[in-house]
Amino acid sequence: MLNDVVAVTVTPFDEGGAVDLDTNAKLVRRLVDAGVNVITPNGNTGEFYALSPAERRRMLESTVAAAGEDATVLAGVGLDVASAVESARQARDLGVRMVMVHQPVHPYVSGEGWVAYHREIARAVPELGVVPYIRSPRIGGGEVRRLGEECPNVVGVKYAVPDPVRFASVARDAGLDRFAWLCGLAEPYTPAYWAVGARGFTSGLVTAAPSLTLRMRDALRAGDYPAAMEVWELIRRFEELRGADASADNVSVVKEALAQLGLCHRDVRPPSRALPDAVREEVATILAAWHGGEA
Repeated sequence: MLNDVVAVTVTPFDEGGAVDLDTNAKLVRRLVDAGVNVITPNGNTGEFYALSPAERRRMLESTVAAAGEDATVLAGVGLDVASAVESARQARDLGVRMVMVHQPVHPYVSGEGWVAYHREIARAVPELGVVPYIRSPRIGGGEVRRLGEECPNVVGVKYAVPDPVRFASVARDAGLDRFAWLCGLAEPYTPAYWAVGARGFTSGLVTAAPSLTLRMRDALRAGDYPAAMEVWELIRRFEELRGADASADNVSVVKEALAQLGLCHRDVRPPSRALPDAVREEVATILAAWHGGEA
């Protein structure tokens, strides 16, 4: 299931700033109807850290209901161990089969502590597949291998360190065939990570342009790197806008695109920001180019 596009959805807000569950359901169905098979609510593109526990639960419930039997939900969980376990159990009770564990936000993370953190979560929900989200180069293949040995239900890894060489080493040290490896850095890094072992990738862009993301997936599955790079060129500037200033506007750019497509409000919560007019205009230019190419 994880050797595929994993759509990380936005959390839409209504005019009063509350979570808009009706719009969320429509966005999820749009993805499913386009052919997306795996969906992550409460990921970073979903403003996980800006939501209350109750809002995260409602987003999960809404996503599960909208996806139905047509797509797999990989629910985002995290924060302290107790909160992550509670969220994972909520997901299990809703019929979700897998959870993605956000990287620990503690300022002091040791390798042993990283293993212990995920071990506690994984052992609390042995019936669920568990996917750690790695954003730190300090976590190596040895830690991942040890976690997998102790917890058979750790089934995949979302790897988001921007270094394909290190990824190749980590995956092989941990067990290339033991885990499903996801490029957690979206389309810009996916061709490079695919070349050295990843067979799935996460995407926020897919919420705005599912056909482009699925086109890249299909090209890579066919071993057609030139075709994959054609998509890469199309989405390059959009992803550069998301990644600028340490990804400060990562979510805002995606929501701006969705707003211009008439799919949801552009509002984000602090510490994200509304886009300046110049960036909004550039997003409009990008969308026009995609539309012209029937993306």
